[in-house]
Order: sequence, then structure tokens, then C-alpha cells
Amino acid sequence: MNLSKGFLLVLVVLFAYLSLMLASPFLQYILGAILVAYLLFPVQKRLEQRVSPPIAAFTLVVLAVAVVIVPLIGIVAVVASDARRLIENVNAESFQTAELERIIEEQTGMSVDITSTLADSAQGIGGIALEQSTAWFSALTHSLVGLGLAIFLLYYLLKDGSELLAWIRKMTPLPDDAQDDFYQELDAVMWAVLAGHVLIAIIQGGIAGLGLFATGVPNAAFWTVVMIILSLIPLIGSFMVWGPAVLYLFLTDEPLLAAALFAYSMIVVGLSDDYLRPILVDRYADLNPAVIILGVLGGVYAFGVMGLFYGPVVLGALIATLDVMKDHYNGLEDISGMQ
Repeated sequence: MNLSKGFLLVLVVLFAYLSLMLASPFLQYILGAILVAYLLFPVQKRLEQRVSPPIAAFTLVVLAVAVVIVPLIGIVAVVASDARRLIENVNAESFQTAELERIIEEQTGMSVDITSTLADSAQGIGGIALEQSTAWFSALTHSLVGLGLAIFLLYYLLKDGSELLAWIRKMTPLPDDAQDDFYQELDAVMWAVLAGHVLIAIIQGGIAGLGLFATGVPNAAFWTVVMIILSLIPLIGSFMVWGPAVLYLFLTDEPLLAAALFAYSMIVVGLSDDYLRPILVDRYADLNPAVIILGVLGGVYAFGVMGLFYGPVVLGALIATLDVMKDHYNGLEDISGMQ
């Protein structure tokens, strides 16, 4: 009997490892599908009271594609365009070749032709870009396949979510009361991260971005996304962007716009945090800022972009597990002793 159990455990570990290898190339898309499914699952349960689960799931997937994926692709395109223009502006302002050639000749007595050198470099870069075209095509294909996989996963997670949760509960060797407490704690942590921190960061970054657009700061879309990401990190926030933007406006002879952006950011953006955080965070589990900082920064390294969301959730889940263990550990010992 022990040999049979050991063999089964080896098979479980083996197939779990192989399954992980299959999923790892699309980990970002799988995590994204799970996140969206978690957000839409309460709506799925309500829709199932009126229509069948497949129809409800299909409706929500179409809604998610229309409301989330399509606008997200548009935002990425705008941000990429802003980033490209930002790089071009930096290059245009940094490389004044004629002036630089004159300074080099004055200082060294040597005559150089930077324009020809840059042209040769550009040809070399063009050759490299041509060589990398296959890699770019492969990355684009991977993204399209991953996006399609995420959409299919979202559909089945919504349609069969109840059965999946029931199967997980059945396979988990814990009493029902311990599982109930654990899932309640985990749900509170998820909403604390999503509603109490991610949503606040999106709102704050968006409000601060409106100030950049209104005052004519260049590449405002790109810097708005940067502010949203920075707002996820406590003690840093959007000031790291709108502060230099105020200085930029002042140095470009726009003191009124600089003063307006400063006042807007200090009052409106600052008050949004004071009003939103108590409303959203206090409704759910409140996570220590240290947990958020470590989760966001470590999550990006561990999970990529999705680590911005899952990093704090993983640490919060650890805290939830320790809380459940503290409350039910003695009971679990009694059960094992009875067996």
C-alpha cells in the first residue's frame, strides 16, 4: 500500500511538472485570464439566474474583449507612440552634429564627420533589425496565440468556475470550516489589492494625467501610464512624474501653467487619496504598505507585468494562511489523531 501511494505521488509530481512546463510560456496570459475571471465571476453568478451558464459566460467574454482588451490595445498603441516620439525628441535635441563636430575640432584639432558615422551606424542597425524580423514575428505570433488562449480560458473559467471551485474544495485535505475561513481571507486580500490599491492607483494616475493633458505637457499619455504604475507603490506615487512636469513648464516659460498643475496635483490628486482610500480600503482587508511594496516590486521580477497584481496577493495569501492555521491548527491535530 505504501509503495502504491509513493508511486501515485511520483506520478502526481511528474505530471504537475510537465503541466507547469506547458503553461509557463503563457503564464502572463493565464494569470490575466484568472484575474479577469475573478472580477467577473460574481456577475456570472447573477446572469446564470436568467440565462444558461454558457450564454452568460460568452456574454461576459464579449464584454471583456470590448471593454478591457480593445481599449487596452489602444492605450498600449498610444503609449508606444508617445514613447517613440519622446525618444525621437531626445535624440533630436541631443545630437546637434554640426556644433559637436566644431567643438571636437577645436579641442583636439581633428576633423570628424559624425553624420557619415551615424549613417553607417544606421545601416548597421537596419541590418540587425532585418535579422531580428523573424524574432519580432515570432513574438507577435506568441502574443496573438496567448491572447486567444486567455479568451478561451476566461470563457471556461466563467462557465465552469463553480465546478472548479467545488473540485478544489473536494481535493483539499482540510475541514470545511477551515476552507471557508481560508477562502474568505483570500477573497478579502484579493479585493484589498484590486479595489484598495490597484483601483486607487488607476484613478489617481488618471486624475493626475488629466492635469498633464490640460497643461500641454508633451507625451502625456505615456507619463499617465507611468504615474499609474508608480501609484501602485506606497510612498512614491504620481509625484515622481507631475513634480518634474511642473518644473518643465516653469523652465519653458509657462509659469501660470506650472502653478496651475502644481495646485491641481496637490489639491485634487492629493485629496483623491484621502477620500478614496478610506472608502475602498476600509471595506476590505487592510494590507501593510511594506507588504504592498515588496509584493509589487518582487512580483514584477517573479511574474512579469501581472506581478503588479499577484505579488501583493501572494504575500497576503501567506498572511491569510497563517491566520487560518493559527485558528484551526489544534483542530487539525485532533482530526489527524482520530484518524
